Amino acid sequence: MTQNPTPPNLGPRPDLAPKAQLTDAPRDGQPTIGMVSLGCPKALVDSERILTRLRAEGYAISPDYAGAEAVIVNTCGFLDSAKAESLDAIGEALKENGKVIVTGCLGAEPDYIREHHPQILAVTGPHQYEQVLDAVHGVVPPAPDPFIDLLPASGVTLTPRHYSYLKISEGCNHKCKFCVIPDMRGRLASRPAHAVLREAEKLVEAGVKELLVISQDTSAYGLDRKYDLNPWKGGEVRSHITDLTRELGRLGAWVRLHYVYPYPHVRELIPLMADPANGVLPYLDIPFQHAHPDVLRRMARPAAAAKTLDEIARWRADCPDITLRSTFIVGYPGETEAEFQHLLDWLDEAQLDRVGCFQYENVAGARSNTLPDHVPAEVKQERWERFMEKSQAISEAKLAAKLGKTLEVIVDDIDEDGVATCRTWADAPEIDGNLFIDEGTEGLSVGDVVQVTVDEAGEYDLWACLASRK
Repeated sequence: MTQNPTPPNLGPRPDLAPKAQLTDAPRDGQPTIGMVSLGCPKALVDSERILTRLRAEGYAISPDYAGAEAVIVNTCGFLDSAKAESLDAIGEALKENGKVIVTGCLGAEPDYIREHHPQILAVTGPHQYEQVLDAVHGVVPPAPDPFIDLLPASGVTLTPRHYSYLKISEGCNHKCKFCVIPDMRGRLASRPAHAVLREAEKLVEAGVKELLVISQDTSAYGLDRKYDLNPWKGGEVRSHITDLTRELGRLGAWVRLHYVYPYPHVRELIPLMADPANGVLPYLDIPFQHAHPDVLRRMARPAAAAKTLDEIARWRADCPDITLRSTFIVGYPGETEAEFQHLLDWLDEAQLDRVGCFQYENVAGARSNTLPDHVPAEVKQERWERFMEKSQAISEAKLAAKLGKTLEVIVDDIDEDGVATCRTWADAPEIDGNLFIDEGTEGLSVGDVVQVTVDEAGEYDLWACLASRK
């Protein structure tokens, strides 16, 4: 299993999933399929679902091309640079293996892919699982052994066993001019609440200690279902993000919300985050994208930006420990120096905890391509550097304020020198910072939740000593 690299000029990439992990070895004679998963956590979940179906049919899964009888490349179409990475990955798979099936967001443009790689075996779009399986069957027939091939109750996961992504819906109803993902993945299609909760419950029973809730628009969850009622635990639960989050928080795991638009009803989630009796983390990942109202209007963004600072103040008043992370685009077509300076001033006032930033890129099919006054590349780079300098200073000050505090962390990794890489409530895997424990980690295991005391702070990361463990 491979993962697309981070372009050097973008910093942390919030569109990328953590590196996928596979450890199972195939049995003798078992048909083996390789998987290359690119792009965001939503795509990683698609890969997990495909692999779960393949495992159920008796296939082994290869983490690379070696020994695989065919390779699936799950592509990304987020930016033109991501498309280029996907084409490179397809080319590499063809060179190393020769039998390649393409799926994912870029699969929505089969002619574009075949123009560059006509020898691929099949192309399918995102979350078209049946078509992927049909393509695999046509190349490598299944050969299950019912006495050996046992599928875990939680399915095949590509993340460490102590955390898992939980996809609650597909698609998006917004028409942001810079984005083509809704065109690729369709309109909002929410899963029934009881189906989401049943999956989450199985994950927790299998040892998952952190559920990362993802979708294209988490705040809109259930809108397409008219917030219908679903049977759950002898009662009923609405397909609504507030009700779903409340129930998830009762399962005994950390619950982290991603891709939340700041609609007014989001404030109903904040009391859940402020209540230590449940597992809903005081963490909101909100893609603000910009702050100037004219830029947001040109983007066709759905949020009422003028009131965003007021909303942030209300969230912090109700939940002082809340962590806010976001992503922004600099150099959007027509962005003036005054509009960019407005964004920097807004960032000063908002004091967001975690921030990622992209330089605007044209994407084939995006309506923003035809906007006037595109910003020169050197200006985009200069603004990106100024933005990152500002956000880095805010991050450094916020982390310095945690010196001497006792925090709860989850252990993600322990290296051969005994240094433990951990995350606090304020940190999502890969896209946020880490907390390191570099002594006294004997007996500590990956997935442990422990108390630590912070004794050093950097620009994005913390260092601590062990206080206690659960």
